[in-house]
Amino acid sequence: MGTRRTELKAAAPVSAALVLMALAFSPAHAQARDPLPSWTKGPTKSAIIQFVRSVTTKGSKHYVPPEERIATFDNDGTLWVEQPIYTQVTFMVDRVKELAPQHPEWKTTQPFKALLEGDMKTVAASGKKGIMEMLAATHTGMTAEQFERIVTEWVATARHPKFKRLYTELVYKPQLELMAYLRKNGFKTFIVSGGGIEFMRPWSERVYGVPPEQVVGSSVKSEFQIKDGKPVLVRIPELNFLDDKAGKPVGIYEHIGRRPILAFGNSDSDMQMIQYTKAGDGLRLGLFVHHTDADRE
Repeated sequence: MGTRRTELKAAAPVSAALVLMALAFSPAHAQARDPLPSWTKGPTKSAIIQFVRSVTTKGSKHYVPPEERIATFDNDGTLWVEQPIYTQVTFMVDRVKELAPQHPEWKTTQPFKALLEGDMKTVAASGKKGIMEMLAATHTGMTAEQFERIVTEWVATARHPKFKRLYTELVYKPQLELMAYLRKNGFKTFIVSGGGIEFMRPWSERVYGVPPEQVVGSSVKSEFQIKDGKPVLVRIPELNFLDDKAGKPVGIYEHIGRRPILAFGNSDSDMQMIQYTKAGDGLRLGLFVHHTDADRE
């Protein structure tokens, strides 16, 4: 989204930035015991494997007990596609179009008018205020169960404009391998994203193997109500928490309660999460994914 990518030296023994999108698949005859077969041989792959061995080998001076093996991953651009626009923004756009017949006033009200006309320049000019108005209109005013159902139905049918595939299919295989490798070695893997926590939770376990209780993200406020004699949670049009930039360490503290020993991001928005991770005692690993120009839309 135009954010400047930042390279960061990882905690010893790592000294190289990670270039994910340029990774080539390993040869078909690669040894079956390779825990990261989609990663090319090099200092980054070697450093990850050495890090995992160091923190999981009893007797090692860097040994970390299983309950403290916390790994956090950004989502957009780190685990799945984020171009040409964030996936949740696409969801919001589709929701505005779907709800438009129920809101004739949107034909003359900005930024809804611009969005319906495809004038994304005017939509962008509406800034945070305009985005929050559209998020409120498309993400709130319903129960938690209703929103989960809407998200589930959308990700089951929505396709990327370029790749023509479901968004949940457009995930990075090397990252799935890394998460599985970490879990096999006693890590808990968490998603820590600026995206909506309620938007990611309905499908995160199926796609990433990350259960909903291990997803940290931005959220709107919810309110307990009794509707038709049944207790429900209703999503109200008010921001509860923004899990981005300096908010990410706060989200980790409030939702996880342990400082990660490994953190993975892809932009300046993840810098504070990386810094927070590396500031802890013992061996730590912080990595950034870097997109090539050919990957940008």
